Amino acid sequence: MKLYFRGHDYKYAAEQMLLTMFPQERPEYPRGAPEGDRMELSLSSGGRYTTALCSLYRGGQLYRSRAAAEIPAELGDLEADRIRQRLIKNAMYRSALKSGVKKPAWGALTGVRPGKLLEAKLSSGMGEEQALRQFVREYDVSPERAALCLDTSRETMKAAASLGPRDVCLYVGIPFCPTRCAYCSFVSQSVEKSMKLIAPFHAALHKELKATAEQLRELGLTPVSIYMGGGTPTTLSAGQLDELCSWIEEEFDLSSLREYTVEAGRPDTITQEKLLVLGRHGVDRLSVNPQTMEDSVLELIGRRHTAADIIKALELVRSSGGFAVNMDLIAGLPGDSVPGFQSSLEKLLSLEPENITVHTLSLKKGSRITLEGSPLPSAEEVSAMLDYAGERLRARAYSPYYLYRQKFMSGGFENLGWAKPGYVNLYNICIMEELCSIIALGGGGSTKLIRPDQGRNIRLMAPKYPLEYIENIDKTCGDKIKIAEFYREFLLRED
Repeated sequence: MKLYFRGHDYKYAAEQMLLTMFPQERPEYPRGAPEGDRMELSLSSGGRYTTALCSLYRGGQLYRSRAAAEIPAELGDLEADRIRQRLIKNAMYRSALKSGVKKPAWGALTGVRPGKLLEAKLSSGMGEEQALRQFVREYDVSPERAALCLDTSRETMKAAASLGPRDVCLYVGIPFCPTRCAYCSFVSQSVEKSMKLIAPFHAALHKELKATAEQLRELGLTPVSIYMGGGTPTTLSAGQLDELCSWIEEEFDLSSLREYTVEAGRPDTITQEKLLVLGRHGVDRLSVNPQTMEDSVLELIGRRHTAADIIKALELVRSSGGFAVNMDLIAGLPGDSVPGFQSSLEKLLSLEPENITVHTLSLKKGSRITLEGSPLPSAEEVSAMLDYAGERLRARAYSPYYLYRQKFMSGGFENLGWAKPGYVNLYNICIMEELCSIIALGGGGSTKLIRPDQGRNIRLMAPKYPLEYIENIDKTCGDKIKIAEFYREFLLRED
């Protein structure tokens, strides 16, 4: 769609709302006089109010809307800028609704972390009822989604209160899988094609572990959570897992560690020997992720196992003892249906995992589903799947504890983590709500350094692909000095 601006240049804000309301459209910025289907977006200030006006021309019709707010003079530039962008988005949103676009479940919200907006209100001293009313009014969020947001915000605020300025989480990424799923766009290599890369990757990771641990020791940073993800970490052999876990124990101070998660997402990678290794090293949480319990859907998404294999793998995990279990489902997979999704959820509930994460399918650009244009359940069907999940999980004493959204999600819904009492996963809250630094290691590792004093956060990215990671490991290790540079200023001031 053609976009024309007057009085501002908020391209990113406009593109976010365009993607939300018109997901099939892409922004264009033509020169010359406005013509054709388009949005004209103006921003002006006069008297007490700043006003955004959107004129949407669609199918020969004009749909015009406005949004206005006071911007107090004492506000800083960053906060004032956020209000102006929200006005642009709200004017676009209202015009789109007038043109006949169906209201999204999350209303005018476009960000991946809706909880941050509600938490800011709660932290300012508002009571929950007042904060919810303002949240719903400002963003036109449905009461059901707002209630989910309140539930997860409570858990976020509890987690934040438990963290100190030197607490960090460790993420160890193992970018290998038995096969590549059709919905996946993560940087992961099928071991069928890259088995020879596992050993040199493993050695390179050891070097990065040592370089990272040196920085954490000097700064007095303390890991409170470890999350080993991928890919599928249990693609590694029992011996390689033993070595890796031993290296982590040798290099890092784990005296304050609260939890240790390993993704064992594929049942075909889970063995008794590997479970004994992980248990011996203090791993206390495993993700055994079926995504669906429908065999026909498993085949369509490229999984080489059946629902029966998942049940056998979970029985093996339970017989080993000592592990809390997370299991994932995805709403909106190709070939799935509302009854099929409901059946999958009921099968998971019968297995009684401590955590269940319900994802909404996100149509990633690099995934096979997107490239092949696979037929998918409708937004209405995905909504029915998620509604059913929420009702059944609450009835079985699970509570929502973390929530995030992604671009290109079916129906514009959300990913939601559910936990039984006492089984909230700190890492998931920390990474989604940016509560503390996530120190990432491994191929495609994305370290995010978070300032507790609300200063500027930064990212450090490792090379994405295993071969690229191996070849550039010395540079990746050298970049770890940036962790010290980031922390030094405010830690010295604190001391």
